[in-house]
Amino acid sequence: MRFRHPDGSTVHLAYCTNVHPAETLDGVLAQLRDHCEPVRRRLGRDRLGIGLWLAKDAAHALVSDPSALRGLRTELDRRGLEVVTLNGFPYEGFGAEEVKYRVYKPDWADPERLDHTTSLARVLAGLLPDDVIQGSVSTLPLAWRTHYDDGRAETARTALVTLAERLDALQELTGRDIRVGLEPEPGCIVETTADAIAPLSAVGHDRIGICVDTCHLATSFEDPHTALDALAEARVPVVKSQLSAALHAEHPHLPEVREALAAFDEPRFLHQTRTATAAGLRGTDDLGEALKGEALPDASPWRAHFHVPLHAAPAAPLTSTLPVLKAALTQLVGGPHPLTRHLEVETYTWQALPAELRPRARSQLADGIAAELTLARDLLTDLGLKELP
Repeated sequence: MRFRHPDGSTVHLAYCTNVHPAETLDGVLAQLRDHCEPVRRRLGRDRLGIGLWLAKDAAHALVSDPSALRGLRTELDRRGLEVVTLNGFPYEGFGAEEVKYRVYKPDWADPERLDHTTSLARVLAGLLPDDVIQGSVSTLPLAWRTHYDDGRAETARTALVTLAERLDALQELTGRDIRVGLEPEPGCIVETTADAIAPLSAVGHDRIGICVDTCHLATSFEDPHTALDALAEARVPVVKSQLSAALHAEHPHLPEVREALAAFDEPRFLHQTRTATAAGLRGTDDLGEALKGEALPDASPWRAHFHVPLHAAPAAPLTSTLPVLKAALTQLVGGPHPLTRHLEVETYTWQALPAELRPRARSQLADGIAAELTLARDLLTDLGLKELP
C-alpha cells in the first residue's frame, strides 16, 4: 500500500511474510498464492506491499539463478503484489517448533551473516517496482548479548563496513539504493535505540541505519519521542519501521494477571520480559522465567516481547502497547518530512497465540492480517497521509 506524505514523498506500508514462513523458493511462491493475494483481495486493493522473509535456501536460489529472480518478480506482478523491503533477521528455521535463541544465529561476527545480507540486497534490487529506487532490509542487532567480546565486536563492525561498500557498488551497477537497518531487540547487544548509536556511528555510512520495531521499543520502555529525537541528533537513519505491539500487564503482582500472562508462555519463540524500576530496567529472557517466583520485580508494569495483533488487544486484565506504536508513528511520519518511508506490519506470532485466539484456517489468518493493515492505514490517513491507488 502506498501513501502520499504532505511533503509529496511516497510512504510504503507492507506486511511481513514471516507470519507464514517458508524455507524454499517454492514455499515463497506458495505464500503469494495462498496468503498474500487473499489479503490483498480482502482489502479491495489492486496492489499490496509485502515485506518478504527469504530464508537462506530461498535467497541462495534467487541470487544464483537470474531466471528464478525474474520468475518471482513476474509472480509478484501477476498477483498484484510489490516488494520494497525484506526481513533479513531470521536466517533459517523460523517455522521450526522451537526457535527461541536460534533466531540470533549466525550473528554479525559470522561471515555467513554478511554473505546472506549481501544476497538479500541483490535480490531486492531485482524485485523493486520500476518506479521505486530505494529498498530496505532489516537485520539482527549485531548478536545476542552472551559470548560477544571486543574481538567479535570489531569483526561485526568490519562486516558492516564491507556491506556498505557492497551496497555502494550495487547502486552503481543497478541504480537501486538498498539500505540495511539493525533492529534493536531486548537481550541483544543492541537492545535499545540508544544502544545502536555508537556501533552505527562507528560504521559511519548512511546505508547502514536502524529498523525501529515498535514492539521492541515498547518492551524496553523506551519513549518514542526521546528515542527518535536522539537518533536524529546522532544522524542515524531510520531505514524502516516495523509496526508491532507488545503484551502489557499493568499489575503483574495480581494472581489473575499472572494466570493471563501464563497463557502467552509458549515454546516456540523467545518472549523477553521487562519492567522499569527506580534502579533501571530489569528483565528476563523469557516470559516463563519471569513468572517463576520472584525472578522479576512485580511492583511496576511488565511488558513482554510478544507481537500481539494490532487491531485486537488481549482481553483484560492484559492489554497491548498500541499507544506506543501510535506515538512512534506520529514521530516517524507525522512531521513535515517522514523519518522513514518503509513501514511493515510484523505480527508473526498468530499461531503462537493462546489456542482460543489463534486463527483456525487460512481465511481467518487473512482476515486478521487485513484488519491489522486497515488499522495501520487509518492511523496513517489520520496523520494527513493520502492513500494512493
